[in-house]
Amino acid sequence: MSIEKLVDAHKYKLWKGNLEKNGLDVHGVDEIYTRYNGHGEVLFSLLMTDATTPEGNKIPPICFLKGEVVSVLVCFIDSLTKEKHLLLVQQRRICDGSMTYEHPAGMLDSESDAGAVAAREVFEETGIEVSVSQLVKVNDSPYYPSTGTSDEAMYMFYCELELSSGEINAYHNKVQGMLSEHEYINTFVVPFAEGHRLITNVNGVLLDYLYLKGVEDWELLKKL
Repeated sequence: MSIEKLVDAHKYKLWKGNLEKNGLDVHGVDEIYTRYNGHGEVLFSLLMTDATTPEGNKIPPICFLKGEVVSVLVCFIDSLTKEKHLLLVQQRRICDGSMTYEHPAGMLDSESDAGAVAAREVFEETGIEVSVSQLVKVNDSPYYPSTGTSDEAMYMFYCELELSSGEINAYHNKVQGMLSEHEYINTFVVPFAEGHRLITNVNGVLLDYLYLKGVEDWELLKKL
């Protein structure tokens, strides 16, 4: 397996290109640490950056390079009662080890088609197949969920799937994830409002509201 050079990585080129597009003069970039995925592609990297703004100021030197990511809200609708459920992923949070409940999400790595990556991440993390055409894109321009020291740029999607109660329940508590990427995931199906209260990351909370606004479900929105 060949290991991708940082300077050849899609996310590095995107990051450096954005710096230059915004008028910064990049004097040098030092690679402190880089982690790779199972295919040898750059997953994320810690960089020391020497760059000057158009105003003549130095930017803070530390940058956590992560690139573009996707987050997908999957809403099950009971075909009989029309009750809405969230399909969440339950896993440990890397930085503190706590158990979290999140929407399926993932990184684009070397790809540029956010919709295709979103559909694949839903399948890998939940076991349910959705097509790109079933996904509704929330934002055309990226949102930036991290602090200014990371380049993370997020695209959000949602989809609605109408299923019987039995089919919905079948997706609860399934073991998922890519062990090669150290993913240990259980699926978690829960009524929408209850699931919303379980989510503690800002991106997930925001996506819930954006979905309900997008489908104009004002009654459920009032319950959150």
